[in-house]
Amino acid sequence: MGTLRVISHSGEAFLDRQEAGRLLGDVLAAGRENVQVSVVVLGIPRGGLLVAREIGRRLGAELDIALARKLGAPGNPELAIGAVAEDGHCFLDEELTRWTGADERYIQQEKARQIQEIARRLSRFRQARPKVSLQGKEVIITDDGAATGATMQAALWCARAEAPAKLVAALPVAPPDTLQRFATAADEVVCLRAPSFFQAVGQFYRDFEQTDDEEVLEILRQQMERKGA
Repeated sequence: MGTLRVISHSGEAFLDRQEAGRLLGDVLAAGRENVQVSVVVLGIPRGGLLVAREIGRRLGAELDIALARKLGAPGNPELAIGAVAEDGHCFLDEELTRWTGADERYIQQEKARQIQEIARRLSRFRQARPKVSLQGKEVIITDDGAATGATMQAALWCARAEAPAKLVAALPVAPPDTLQRFATAADEVVCLRAPSFFQAVGQFYRDFEQTDDEEVLEILRQQMERKGA
């Protein structure tokens, strides 16, 4: 069981993802003077990469993406009953799966559909930024927030398979029960806001404009240019 640090239980909104990333980066940077290993910050596209970029700047860390896709419920694709990561690791919320009536056939079809979308994104994003090795490094995975946490859970499992020295889940906002679940998969969980009343991630941002593939590609290209400078 990893350690869990919640900075506040308020529902105060962030201005945007960039502000959330800067605040999260400040918390993660505190007391790191004796860190001896390389640090990699992985953002879950699309919105999570904007948060990751700010954390990476604060920590002087490498930046990459963690590709994971949620599995939508039958008749309600916005409700995540699980998620699949780029290496095929699949997380299922058993309670939600039963409640929504998602049978094995549906789950396999939805998993195949999301893996196809991951493959599409990989073919674009990896042209701009080859995958960073995680072995022996401190790996921080972030997103702009988590509701059910299915996507983050899959990303954590995927990263753990690469044997990092330390695995951290870092989020601007998430409900308390979701954070407790992350603590079983990560060595450390850090969250700025953990309000008990939680409907959707977007309610905790004043500006929650959607991010597109082109913005993700530009961030990754800039990262490679800085690395080559």
